[in-house]
Amino acid sequence: MPKPAHIELGDGSIIPILHEDRSVIAIDKPPGWMLVPYSWQKTNRNLQAAIVSSIAAGHFWARSRGLKFLRFVHRLDAETSGVLLFARSLGAVETYGRLFESRKMEKRYLAVVRGTPKQAEWTCREPLGPDPQQFGRMRVDRREGKSAETHFQVLQTGPNTSLLGARPITGRTHQIRVHLLASGHPVAGDELYGAKARRSEGKRNTGPQNRLGLRSVYLGYTDPFSKLRVTIEASTEGFLCEFGFTPPSIGAQA
Repeated sequence: MPKPAHIELGDGSIIPILHEDRSVIAIDKPPGWMLVPYSWQKTNRNLQAAIVSSIAAGHFWARSRGLKFLRFVHRLDAETSGVLLFARSLGAVETYGRLFESRKMEKRYLAVVRGTPKQAEWTCREPLGPDPQQFGRMRVDRREGKSAETHFQVLQTGPNTSLLGARPITGRTHQIRVHLLASGHPVAGDELYGAKARRSEGKRNTGPQNRLGLRSVYLGYTDPFSKLRVTIEASTEGFLCEFGFTPPSIGAQA
């Protein structure tokens, strides 16, 4: 029997596998799953804990691959969907973690934002740091913040929202969301950074309510073991249709 092309968790959730090799497995993470340490059991939406439990239970998707270990290498926010990379060994976690830290991992996102940017393309380099007034929130901090850089490109515009391609060079917490807020165009559906913009538009908003308009659609890197080029893409059609846009070419986001 062939290996299933998806992860099936204990609650019945089906998560597509986008890419796999001897070192890593990339999945299409659904929105609503948190990436927190396995030891943090305060939520039933802990994706790492759910995957570890599924492997321990001997579910067929894991058993057919001989999996004993799987751990996320990088993070996506709970409500962000798309390409997420997991390592199949502790050594791979460390090796691929260094790859992300070295900025040699190419990442691309689609972002649905409020309003229409005046520029067709721009780069935001605002440094970021924790917001001392609200736990878990980040802010632009030009005095003590860490360097951050994101390139943006307008792909489509609508009556109240625009579709952007986002390419983060660094990997700070909530980087894309804070940089878009700083640019005057918060991500649609962003409860943490876009509440004021959403209230001001009221019923004129397009797109699903309470759905974050941010999706990871591409990872590209040179495999640190085989030295071969790897590209991983997630589908865009469903996400774009939710927000009333048509699928663009992935290459247009470069």
